[in-house]
Amino acid sequence: MGLLSAITGNAASRDAEAVGDELAPILAAEERVELAFQLVRDQFVFTNARLILIDKQGLTGRKVEYQSIPYRSITRFAVETAGHFDLDAEFKLWIGSDPTPLVREIRGGENVAAIQRALATMVLGG
Repeated sequence: MGLLSAITGNAASRDAEAVGDELAPILAAEERVELAFQLVRDQFVFTNARLILIDKQGLTGRKVEYQSIPYRSITRFAVETAGHFDLDAEFKLWIGSDPTPLVREIRGGENVAAIQRALATMVLGG
């Protein structure tokens, strides 16, 4: 990930094998990382079974929340791209019957389309 991307919060691709090694203690026996994106300290990790949203908290980032969302529980999703003056892109996930979506912000960049494609592939089974 380039320094500019890190500063602006653009979603940068991460090596799936390296992320898999880091997450080995929390992955199921046959689970493997397919795709991963880094946003400054947070990550979106697509495995063959679920989406893992990693939220590093606090100044040191030692406190970490791992939110697991099985693909079968995602009922719909939306990805909003950034505009000329609004640099923030975001994706929304509706989980189960909850009418309120889970929203995560992404700072523009080309990987918004890659995240959309990953969601479509994993949720729709393409």
